[in-house]
Amino acid sequence: MELLVVKWNLDPAILRLGGFELRWYSLLFVSGFILGWFIMKSFFKREGIKESLLDPMLYMLLICTIVGARLGHCLFYQPDYYLGSWQGFWEIFMPWKGGLASHGGTIALILGIWWYARKYGPANHFDFVWVLDHLVIPVSFAACFIRLGNLCNSEIYGGPTSLPWGFIFERNGETVPCHPTQLYEALTYLLLGFVLLWLYRHKLDSMYRGTFVGIFLTVCFGSRFLIEFVKNDQVAFEADMALNMGQLLSIPFVLLGIGFLVYAFRKKLPARAVHPEKASQKKEATHFARPLHQ
Repeated sequence: MELLVVKWNLDPAILRLGGFELRWYSLLFVSGFILGWFIMKSFFKREGIKESLLDPMLYMLLICTIVGARLGHCLFYQPDYYLGSWQGFWEIFMPWKGGLASHGGTIALILGIWWYARKYGPANHFDFVWVLDHLVIPVSFAACFIRLGNLCNSEIYGGPTSLPWGFIFERNGETVPCHPTQLYEALTYLLLGFVLLWLYRHKLDSMYRGTFVGIFLTVCFGSRFLIEFVKNDQVAFEADMALNMGQLLSIPFVLLGIGFLVYAFRKKLPARAVHPEKASQKKEATHFARPLHQ
C-alpha cells in the first residue's frame, strides 16, 4: 500500500524572471474566471440576455472574490494580527502575502451579485436569485481550480493518514502521508459543477428558480463541513474549539442553501429568464390562430 503514497514537492512557481514570479495558484485562479466567463456567455445566449452585461459581471466577481476572501481571512482567522498593529493592518491590502478565505469571498460575492441584479436586472428581465442560480455553476469549477492551486502551494491539507492516497508534503518538511484535503474538495466541487451543468442543459425548463443555488450551497458547504474534520487547523486558536472556524462558518451557508430550496419549491418561479414581450407575442399568436369558421 505504501507504494501508492504520493511524495509531493511541486515548486509553486511555474517560472521566475528577475523579481517576477508566475505561480500555479495564480494561473489556476485566473483560469477559473476565464472558464466561468465562457460558461456564463453560453447561458446568456441561450436565455436571450445581452452579452454586453458579461463584462461588468466579470469585474464585479474579480473584485468581490479577492476583497471578500482577503477580508474573510483577516477578520475570521487572524483578527489579532491584522487589527493589532499598523503593520498588520497594512498587510490586509497585500493579498499576495497569503491568506484568502472562501467564506469571506462567498459573502462578498452575494453582496456583489445583489448590487449587479439591482443595477442591470429590471431592464433585462432577471433578478438576484436568477443570477445566483446561474453563477454557482461556473463558481463550482472555479472553486475546484482554486483548491488545485492550494495543492500546488502545498497548503491547507489534512492530518496524518494511512490511506493509500496520502500525500507527503515534503516542501513543508512532512515525513508521513497526510490527507490531501485540497483534492477532496476539488473533486467535490468538480462533480457538483458537472451535476449542476447537466441539470441546466437538460432540465432547465422544469427547474424552479433558486434550486441551483440551493443545491450548490448545501452540497458545497456541507462537504466542506465534513472535510474539515480531517483538515489541519489553520490558526492556533482552533485547537481549543469543538468545531473549527471553517465548520462554524459553513453552517449558515448550509442553512441558507436549504432556505433557497424551500423558496424554490414554494414560489415555483421558472429558472429560465422570462421575457414579457416574447411571452405576450406567443399569446397573441395563439389568439389569432383560431379557425376561420369560429
